[in-house]
Amino acid sequence: MDTIFNDMLEIIKAFASNDAFMMSDALSTDAAWVLGALVTLLGGLFFLAVYKYIPWAERNFESTIMVSSYLLIGAIIFVEVFRRFVLNVQAPWSTTLPPFLFLIMTWFGCAYNVKLRTHLAFAEFRANMPRALQFTCLTLDFVLWLGFSWVVVTTATQVAVNSASNFQIMLGTDNILQWWFLVSVPLAFVLIAARSMENYLIDIKNLRSGEPLIQQAAIGEG
Repeated sequence: MDTIFNDMLEIIKAFASNDAFMMSDALSTDAAWVLGALVTLLGGLFFLAVYKYIPWAERNFESTIMVSSYLLIGAIIFVEVFRRFVLNVQAPWSTTLPPFLFLIMTWFGCAYNVKLRTHLAFAEFRANMPRALQFTCLTLDFVLWLGFSWVVVTTATQVAVNSASNFQIMLGTDNILQWWFLVSVPLAFVLIAARSMENYLIDIKNLRSGEPLIQQAAIGEG
């Protein structure tokens, strides 16, 4: 236990030093998983508080990032296709930036759909279950999302830090680093943890009040 605690302190010190090499070495220990769990839980609670006190963020944060990324991808593709086939020129980063923007759009979109309960839903099947079993399934959803988030926050942070320590440049550019985009993955999964907590609190409230536990959901609602 003392070793894990000391290794966690080393990870915190490495991040405080802003040294990618120190971060990479510190995150190679088992303490990274323990600290990853704490970051997932505390980060989820932080964003849960943000959603509570900033209604605009609760309604629009993920969807704004999602739509902005999508529009930027579309604009880059449209402009560069025109430039390539009409003007015979093309920006070298035009084929490498959109995949990173798609990465951002995908995982923030996942957080948005966790909010809408369009992932792990099975609403038609669960609606016919006894109420106790319905709540058991919703609890399982909550545990699974937290588990997924914990794994991805830990491993994706390691990937982003390794990318930073190796100075990986986005192809087609001179000074844009890949980790600037890769760090969006653990952040998105902290948001997923927050949305799963938010949903589970609603489930507990509905269980106590007698409201229906299972409701039909569709992508685009909310």
